[in-house]
Amino acid sequence: MTPPQEGDSRRFQRCFTPEEVREFAALSGDEQPRHLDPDEDGRLLVHGLLTATMPTKIGGDLNVLGRSMAFEFLKPVYTGETVTCELTIESVVERETRYDLTASATCENEDGETVLTGTVEGLVEK
Repeated sequence: MTPPQEGDSRRFQRCFTPEEVREFAALSGDEQPRHLDPDEDGRLLVHGLLTATMPTKIGGDLNVLGRSMAFEFLKPVYTGETVTCELTIESVVERETRYDLTASATCENEDGETVLTGTVEGLVEK
């Protein structure tokens, strides 16, 4: 695998389904009505941490072992909306057995509105 480089960027896009929101609610124990009762348009509110699985999916693709993650949830995400997440490597420090890195994440809805921002610190083993 190619070592991570500053400026590398990856994108991932998905649309959460009501079934995924219900599954996440059961797995996480967060079964608030706001996530399980449809709104007037028949949509469910996606859990913030379910939305945060998008940057973690990209990190997994890059074999990043996360050390810390901080997210800011700026707008709600609803089932049926397409969300695009971009993860950009901000810094890489080469160590003897690994690369320590910091990355930034931005997720936008289909209207181009930012719904989530965050930072990830982790490592990639050599």
